[in-house]
Amino acid sequence: MSSRALAVLLITLTAACRAEPQPNEFPKAGRDVAPIVNDSFSTEDARDRTGEAEEVMRLAEVAPGMSVADVGAGEGYYTIRLAPIVGRRGRVLAQDIVRVTRDRLAQRVQRERLDNVAVSLGMPANPMLPAHSFDRIFLVHMYHEVTQPYEFLWNLRESLKPDGLVIVVDSNRPVKRHGMPPRQLLCEFAALGLAPTRTSQLAGSDAYFAAFKVARARPRPDQIRPCAEHDPSKA
Repeated sequence: MSSRALAVLLITLTAACRAEPQPNEFPKAGRDVAPIVNDSFSTEDARDRTGEAEEVMRLAEVAPGMSVADVGAGEGYYTIRLAPIVGRRGRVLAQDIVRVTRDRLAQRVQRERLDNVAVSLGMPANPMLPAHSFDRIFLVHMYHEVTQPYEFLWNLRESLKPDGLVIVVDSNRPVKRHGMPPRQLLCEFAALGLAPTRTSQLAGSDAYFAAFKVARARPRPDQIRPCAEHDPSKA
């Protein structure tokens, strides 16, 4: 390669690197962030009795052949229940940001012979999902733990297929108590061009379901308008 061609290549690569937003370009959360709490197998029977997973997957219209992501999958409560629904022609990508949790989930997937499930390690502000790949992306009882929500959603939304949906399940209580007030959620998603297509209170709990689609172009980081923190006790 000639020195001139090498110089052009270096300039091109440098420009590409500069085009990628830096973390300090995104707004801060501007609200409380809950600490990460790991799942436990001992709670699965209790969770099954509430029927939450079945209701959520029905509302999300999960179907055979879909590609779905379970972000913040923990030890796989939703992952192992999504796998038989999407079936052999479908795919589930289970992601977590805690390496030891990811490793335990990978062992569980192997042990239960879930051939349509892959497991990956993400980053706090970037789930590291392949672009334009998913019909549904699930964020179940975890969004209140996201430390950089605007950067996280900026990256996440690019992983949806054109008609894909982000599915959020959270509790209507303050973030400090491991919940996410719905008004706060709607505001933060709207800031990234994501609009609700369906919301529903889940039976027998303070948890709710919300589905979002891409409604407008992804804003530049400096165009994102952060939301004021909403306190449900003052609604």
